[in-house]
Amino acid sequence: MNVQQISVFVENRAGGLAEITKLLAENGVDLRAMSIADTTDYGILRLIVDKPDTALTVLQDSGCLVSVTPVLAVMLPDVPGGLAKILGLLSENGVDLEYLYAFITRKTEHAYVVLRVKDNEATEKVLEAGGITVASAEDIYSA
Repeated sequence: MNVQQISVFVENRAGGLAEITKLLAENGVDLRAMSIADTTDYGILRLIVDKPDTALTVLQDSGCLVSVTPVLAVMLPDVPGGLAKILGLLSENGVDLEYLYAFITRKTEHAYVVLRVKDNEATEKVLEAGGITVASAEDIYSA
């Protein structure tokens, strides 16, 4: 169950991130999760939003360099050790994790982790066999 992650290249300057989030807000796009990794000259903003198609169009139309990547989102209990269980399961099964970031929603008993792995389908099977709930795109977009 893939979730669409939007990656935006952001110039590393004052106000760059504010412009992007304002643009999304003005177009009714609500952020679900975000992560930013930076270098000296630019950052890569990774977004999970409630309306990925709208966000993609708005960002492209504004001249942003964007890409879409299918990622997995995993629902876990918001308790100590919840993430450790998932990471242990992935490690035991030889899953190469490229990156992750976490977020919480209005559902206070759960947290979510976005996983970028080489093979989403195989990883989803590993997680489900280990009793981990893989969230659907709709679960995340409506969270």
